Amino acid sequence: MYMGLLNEAVQIAQATGNSVDIAAVRQLRDRVGADLNLEQGLTRDLGMFARVGKSAGNVEAYEFTDIDRTVAAGLSLKGSYWARADDTVGLAGIVNGISAARERFLNAGGLGIVVGDGQLPHAGPEQIIETYYNAAVLGQAHISLDYQFVKNPAYNRDRGPVSIIAVRFHAQF
Repeated sequence: MYMGLLNEAVQIAQATGNSVDIAAVRQLRDRVGADLNLEQGLTRDLGMFARVGKSAGNVEAYEFTDIDRTVAAGLSLKGSYWARADDTVGLAGIVNGISAARERFLNAGGLGIVVGDGQLPHAGPEQIIETYYNAAVLGQAHISLDYQFVKNPAYNRDRGPVSIIAVRFHAQF
């Protein structure tokens, strides 16, 4: 995949007086990362999970969003207790962070996949509390209602908090 090095884009912008342009430094390269995922049943209907991940913080991101490190933990409960065995309710806490290189890049005006507007003077970890209800509606079809409370959205302590509400539909054939 063609991706740029964040430090290189910032250095060129500073040397030339131009805006940060990640496209100008893209080359064929990889973004190395690793994740560890643990899932454990606590009872027949209650489960927990924990995840930790780290990616190279000086390479342009092409994954889900601009995250260089993440820690998440949560619980899920099957609907057996309320006679909806195929439903699940969940609660999770997530803390996402970015590297110093990505922070400099964004503060210099660089744009990521969904993060960046030219300033990041008070960077901080993105902190999220998420809850969802996944309801079985027809056989292998499910609809989920999701709520996220995000503190320091896009790694900026000057913004937020924000609430995000989502509806998802999943069908398996």
